[in-house]
Amino acid sequence: MSHKFTAVTLNEADGIRVKLQGELDLAAAGEFRTMMEPLAVDPSTRLTLDLSELSYIDSTGIGILISILKVRHAEQAPFFVENVPPHVQKLFDVTGISKFLIPQR
Repeated sequence: MSHKFTAVTLNEADGIRVKLQGELDLAAAGEFRTMMEPLAVDPSTRLTLDLSELSYIDSTGIGILISILKVRHAEQAPFFVENVPPHVQKLFDVTGISKFLIPQR
């Protein structure tokens, strides 16, 4: 099984879903940040990150999520995170980011 990072953007009726797969680390950060910037700044679109296939995230990846959170909050734009694997949730809890990530309802 490959741990190479990929992000697939899906246009859905209620907004955009970005499905993260593999390892979001320093090596993948630049590509992910570039892909997410135009999505993050569009307040008219509901943005959801699906982490069900995210096998690893490092501090660089968490930093990008925090950047997205800040932009979406400033734009008062809907932002959700769903299907967080237990090992990633544990890291989010330890770092304190969990309280800012809203699960999709």
